[in-house]
Amino acid sequence: MAVPIAPRAPRSSWARVLPSVRRHRGALVGIGIVTVLILIAFGQGILAPQSATKIDITAALRAPDQVHWMGTDQYGRDVYSRVIHGSSISLTIGFISVGIAATAGTAVGLMAGFYGGRVDGILMRIIDVMLAFPGILLALAIVSVLGPSLRNLMIAVGISAIPFYARLVRGSVLIAKEQLYVEAARVVGVPISTILIRHILPNVVAPIIIAATLGMGSAILAAAGLSFIGLGSQPPTPEWGRMLSEGRDYLRDGWWISTFPGIAIMLTVLGVNMLGDGLRDVLDPRLRI
Repeated sequence: MAVPIAPRAPRSSWARVLPSVRRHRGALVGIGIVTVLILIAFGQGILAPQSATKIDITAALRAPDQVHWMGTDQYGRDVYSRVIHGSSISLTIGFISVGIAATAGTAVGLMAGFYGGRVDGILMRIIDVMLAFPGILLALAIVSVLGPSLRNLMIAVGISAIPFYARLVRGSVLIAKEQLYVEAARVVGVPISTILIRHILPNVVAPIIIAATLGMGSAILAAAGLSFIGLGSQPPTPEWGRMLSEGRDYLRDGWWISTFPGIAIMLTVLGVNMLGDGLRDVLDPRLRI
């Protein structure tokens, strides 16, 4: 008597995507850079034994040597320790800013795309007004009103990016809500909240993930720019943009003060963008390798 063979469970969407990610060199490089940055952020107490804020005027503007691998700034603070501690700050800014933008933008896009009509008109007009201002200018205006601080900086950068996610999600929802399974759910009386969360939202997750990954680089750059002009983190916080600003008057005699934070920003944004490009190539059916 033949023994029936149990059918194999279908592979999840992520199980199908992971092999493609492993074959994408850019995504692997991006994952490597981001992973190293995360490990540095969590291990900063071990990797940077010296204080990032302790002032030692006797060691001011010391060039890189065996004691201070990246030199010291005008206050005698160890630049290496400040760069290491700044990694957690920059990553936190990126995650929280993108989280604010993606959460609010997804909610607005879902409601505007699904309900349409007057709801869509009102919400999209608000988004259009926000889009009338360049993102960095809108963030500058918001942080100017709220006051310069790291918390307000993340809020400002997050709010300034909401329109991008709202329009992205709205476009995806307009397509998804016309599918037969959504119409069937409406006919049988499934609550609207259930339709949005269980039937429509899963179909717009991939574009949100891609946009959020790419948006982290932009958020880190925007935060560094605002901190550079004094509207972000305040002294003595070792934030990379703030370090660039503090070292701009010493580029001739203390080039290392701004150079190493600048390299850290470049590598972080490069890694995040390479990861985002790789995810876009893998998750977008039109570009899938």
